[in-house]
Amino acid sequence: MITPEVVDLEGKIRETGRKAADALRDAMRVPCVMYGPEVDENVHFSIDELEFEKVLSESKRQILNITVDGEEYKTLLKDVEFHPLTDRPVHADFYVMADDHKVTLSVPIKLEGTPVGVTEGGGRIFQPMHILRIRVKPDLIPGAYTVDISELEIGDSLHVRDLELEGIIPLDDLGRTLVTIRPPKSEALLTSSLITEEPAEEELEEGEEALEEGEEGEEAAEGEEAEGEEDTE
Repeated sequence: MITPEVVDLEGKIRETGRKAADALRDAMRVPCVMYGPEVDENVHFSIDELEFEKVLSESKRQILNITVDGEEYKTLLKDVEFHPLTDRPVHADFYVMADDHKVTLSVPIKLEGTPVGVTEGGGRIFQPMHILRIRVKPDLIPGAYTVDISELEIGDSLHVRDLELEGIIPLDDLGRTLVTIRPPKSEALLTSSLITEEPAEEELEEGEEALEEGEEGEEAAEGEEAEGEEDTE
């Protein structure tokens, strides 16, 4: 598990309203707001767009210390709105954390190492989960989960329950698969392409005979169906 990186940002109080927000964007500043359980009123501010782009370029979870008018706020990035054409950030929400309040967030899952099943058996890595949703107090927030897969052989898997979860409440099922090592593609194709041999002529004749003589069996099946419908009601 990687601890989150702490990033310092400088914010400036801003005026609200569309015209004021457009002027900030023209000046390469992103209009923002922050709020939290111990913040009396929402704080409307702006940050430098280029500095914010650096934050967005990181794939791991970060804690953002934002200073506005000499007061420091320990925050998490809550939401970002992007321009549909230019993809520039046009607005951002930040959540101000409080020590006694748990937060709900998503943490990236990163794989480390090359599995034995790949180097020696030609297997393939399949990672169905790339993020884990958790609920946790601010002092236990992980930056990312790193999963060592170097010892995995073909057919081996790791699940949510295998992660370090002390003090952390996972919101995804403990049985969900994080990563599994599949067999080589050629073997998988060979297995899926196997077809059952056609039954012998004698077996076909016996089957046909059974159908011709199975009137009582059909009546029994109809009776079972009726009984099943009663049970359903």
